[in-house]
Amino acid sequence: MAASEGLCVCELLRFFYALFFPGLIVCGILCVFLAFALWGIRWLLQRKKRSMSANKNGKNQMVIAFFHPYCNAGGGGERVLWCALRALQKKYPEAVYVVYTGDINVSGQQILEGAFRRFNIRLIHPVQFVFLRKRRLVEDSQYPRFTLLGQSLGSIFLGWEALLQCVPDVYIDSMGYAFTLPLFKYLGGCRVGSYVHYPTISTDMLSVVKNRDARFNNAGFITRNPFLSKVKLIYYYLFASLYGLVGSCSDVVMVNSSWTLNHILSLWKVGNCTNVVYPPCDVQTFLDIPLHEKKTIPGHSVVSIGQFRPEKNHPLQIRAFAKLLGKKVAESPSLKLVLIGGCRNKDDELRVNQLRRLCEDLKVQEDVEFKINIPFDELKKYLSEATIGLHTMWNEHFGIGVVECMAAGTVILAHNSGGPKLDIVVPHEGEMTGFLAESEEDYAETMAHILSLSAEKRLQIRKSARASVSRFSDQEFEVSFLSSMEKLLE
Repeated sequence: MAASEGLCVCELLRFFYALFFPGLIVCGILCVFLAFALWGIRWLLQRKKRSMSANKNGKNQMVIAFFHPYCNAGGGGERVLWCALRALQKKYPEAVYVVYTGDINVSGQQILEGAFRRFNIRLIHPVQFVFLRKRRLVEDSQYPRFTLLGQSLGSIFLGWEALLQCVPDVYIDSMGYAFTLPLFKYLGGCRVGSYVHYPTISTDMLSVVKNRDARFNNAGFITRNPFLSKVKLIYYYLFASLYGLVGSCSDVVMVNSSWTLNHILSLWKVGNCTNVVYPPCDVQTFLDIPLHEKKTIPGHSVVSIGQFRPEKNHPLQIRAFAKLLGKKVAESPSLKLVLIGGCRNKDDELRVNQLRRLCEDLKVQEDVEFKINIPFDELKKYLSEATIGLHTMWNEHFGIGVVECMAAGTVILAHNSGGPKLDIVVPHEGEMTGFLAESEEDYAETMAHILSLSAEKRLQIRKSARASVSRFSDQEFEVSFLSSMEKLLE
């Protein structure tokens, strides 16, 4: 019996050995065929690029394209996009500018009008919009599990759709879809750059899973199960390796804060071409708001600026505000929380409805207002009347809303992490510029403390904060951005 089993094993080994060399040859042929196919695709795309670059006079024009599938949204990332385009158009007016967008329900003119209405930015030269119909492939709702991997793979297909429609000379990923970089670099033959607002995965995210902390991106049933936590940690480490590989394809990398810089350097390892370029904040527009507390409404208002995304942690703002109302004595001035932000899609709208229900559960619905996709002038009005500017996102990459609140003269209360902690709410010439907090109780107590300060003390903090944010102006951004872009455009 043993001899028979030994014979079977030997026969099986001989069978696999006999298949080894033919299999190797087949694999080699397939690899050669794949290489020729990729070369053919690249050749066709190069022909398309040359035909697009030629203008009516037969001269070649540089085509500069931004990949920004949500360019019609009203967040800080979109402000970077429009300011970057404006800066490039000033210095390189002869170039052709393209924006890849998935906003198929609006026209290009409507997108430009929205940029002016929300950000007070008007471009000086035309922009061509390439409308992408597969944006759903990068929606997080499409991937209830393995969301990071699903969205990243989806971005490759979305990037392929973009590349087939327009092959630029210079490609800039301005929204964090790093997996599109090798596609445009090696198949499109483009020079590629990245403006990174927030790394898709960070060492902090790895720590959260490793320590089994429950967060919006680390579900409770995973944190309670050691085996699932280990599996997710392995998945995160593998994904971090892939993310570092595709990110290293970038010829120029711009990051928006010291926090983002530290994570990108550890993951992409491209320190020689990475620079901090603080995002543009319309500081100048807010300087005409008087710093003295002259309000058209009685009492105090607390204003929050930020898109209605889960990581912004609006529930923490509402709960902390409810606690603050619970501490208020009868003779205290009235308090109002105003949540200002943009809704990108139905998921964001659903989130707003959930926040409204939370207000009802906490019985603060009469004291909380939601202002969605409002015009810039209305945003400015609410900031001019606010006493406190509120921010609650853990490890916010930068925090344009935080800067705007400080420039407008509110006393800022931001999360004690990320960009606000490292770059923004820091002492200016030895003077305090705002406050930081972490927990629900911290926020409630700090808001109560700010409101208890004398008007003179709040004014002193406002003055220091406004003086400190000049380094985040549009002008400073243009200088830093154009300096970083020179390598791609020379």
